[in-house]
Amino acid sequence: MIIIRAKKLILTAVLVGSTVLAGCASTSKQESTGQYVDSSTITAKVKTNLISDPDIKSLPISVKTYKGTVQLSGFVDNYEQKQRAIAAARSVPGVTAVTDSLVVK
Repeated sequence: MIIIRAKKLILTAVLVGSTVLAGCASTSKQESTGQYVDSSTITAKVKTNLISDPDIKSLPISVKTYKGTVQLSGFVDNYEQKQRAIAAARSVPGVTAVTDSLVVK
């Protein structure tokens, strides 16, 4: 009787554990917990680079990161500002690609 209960308890623990681990896994449309943290860190570093640049710090640029790909969107005054924003994003470690959705006013 005790052995049967122990086996059921172990089986339940294994099933719950594998379900929890599967929930943390990455899919093509969803980041894992670690990837989400990495993306948040990259976004913060890109924003810091943009704010540090006196020519683009006051511009309305949105930064989003997903699995290492940074998307820049918003408005810039000229082509040079657009290129500086893209370069600022590319210079951050962990950035694998930059999607440019910036619009020159």
